[in-house]
Parts: sequence; C-alpha cells; structure tokens
Amino acid sequence: MSDSLKSADIGLIQRIIPHRYPFLLVDRVEDIDGYQTAVGIKNVTMNEPHFQGHFPGKPIMPGVTIVEAMAQTAAVMVGVAMDMADKDLLVYFMAIDGCKFRRMVVPGDVLKMNLETVRGKPGGKVWKFKGVATVDGEMACEAEFTAMMDLPKE
Repeated sequence: MSDSLKSADIGLIQRIIPHRYPFLLVDRVEDIDGYQTAVGIKNVTMNEPHFQGHFPGKPIMPGVTIVEAMAQTAAVMVGVAMDMADKDLLVYFMAIDGCKFRRMVVPGDVLKMNLETVRGKPGGKVWKFKGVATVDGEMACEAEFTAMMDLPKE
C-alpha cells in the first residue's frame, strides 16, 4: 500500500483485520490520513443478528457494537498506514474511557465514525484513539480507547 492510499473498501478491510460476519462492523474506511485520522462507515441493516434480541419490536444497535465498530475503523487506519494487508494483524482492547451514548442507532442509519490517534507510533504495540460516531451529523457515541496491536513476527 502506498502513502497515497486514502480509503479501504470491504475487500481491503478483510485483508487487514480478521473479523467476519457477524462481527465485521465496518463497511468502508475513508479519508485515511496516515496514522492520524480516518472515517469509518457502517451501513446499519435489519438483517444483523443482534437485532433479533436487541430489542424485539424496537431494533437498536447495541452500544458495545458501536464502540467495536470504532475500534475496527482504527485498526484498519493503522493497518493501511503500516501496510498490514495479508499479515494477520490482531488488535485487542486494553481500555475504554469516557464512553457516552447520545442517540439510538437503528436499521437504515449510516453510522459515520471519526477516529483520531491520541497516542501511538509505527511499530508500537500500545495505541490510544478517540472516536466520535454520528448519524446524520448527530452524535451517537463518543469514546477513547486503548488497544494493543499484536504485530506478526517477520
């Protein structure tokens, strides 16, 4: 991947992170600015398995899946910047801080996740990110989270 790569479609996302249905929660990552910022897009659809029980008759995307979608966006951003396609990158949560939910996310919504790196450097294992997820410009969730990048041995 080159320094000029600014987006990741679903094919590239699946080459960077190991998540698959039903736990792949980001459809596209845009506006990738190296290790600094990126925007994840999640098209929320009624056929996602969590809507069967959360909640019958009033489907709402669980907050933990919103935070997970933000984390997947951050992993793709770093994976693109570090040229990690097809290299078995794994990322683990270490902490979630200041998480707030402000709006329900429901089928038909387009969840837009703006991520920025707070701390982390190429080759480093521990990274901290700040994310804000919105629907139609209205904040749905905000959180800071720390993650460990399990970089493959070369």
